[in-house]
Amino acid sequence: MRPGLCRPSAFTEAVTRFVLCCILCALTACVLLSGCRRAETPRPATPASSPAAADAAKLPDIAGSYTLVSINGTPLPFTVTHEGPGIQVTSGTFTIRPDGTCATVTAFVMASGQAQSREVNATCTRDGSRLTMQWQGAGVTNGTIEGDTFTMENEGQLFLYRKTR
Repeated sequence: MRPGLCRPSAFTEAVTRFVLCCILCALTACVLLSGCRRAETPRPATPASSPAAADAAKLPDIAGSYTLVSINGTPLPFTVTHEGPGIQVTSGTFTIRPDGTCATVTAFVMASGQAQSREVNATCTRDGSRLTMQWQGAGVTNGTIEGDTFTMENEGQLFLYRKTR
C-alpha cells in the first residue's frame, strides 16, 4: 500500500462530501416541490400527454424563479453540517415552470474550499398552498407556497425562497 491512501482523515472527508452532496440534493428537491400544485379536476378518459400536463393549467400564477434567502432563518451564506465538516451554501434558485416541472440549482463551497453547484429536476403538483416535488431519480419532497414565498423542509433544514421579480 502507498502511504496516505488509507488515512482516516481522507476517508472521513470523502464520506462527509458525499453526505453533504446528498443533503444538497434533498434540499433542492424540497425547494422544487414547494412551487408546484396539483390539479383538482378529474383526468379525462384519454391519457394526458404527460402527468405534469394535467397540472400545468394551475401553475401559471406561481410559475417563475425563486431565490434562496435563508436556511433555518439565517441569511446566506449558511453552513450545513452533518457528521463532519460542513458545506457552505452560498446561493440557490428554485424555478417553477408552467408545464408542471421544476428545477433547483444550489451553489455551495466544500470544506476543501472548492466551489460547486448542483441542479436537480422534478415534476411538481399543487394542492392549495402545498407543493409536492417528485425528484428525478430520487424521492418526494413537500413544501408550501404563500404569496411570493416558498418554504421547504429537508433533512431538518428549513429553506426559504422568495419570488424574483
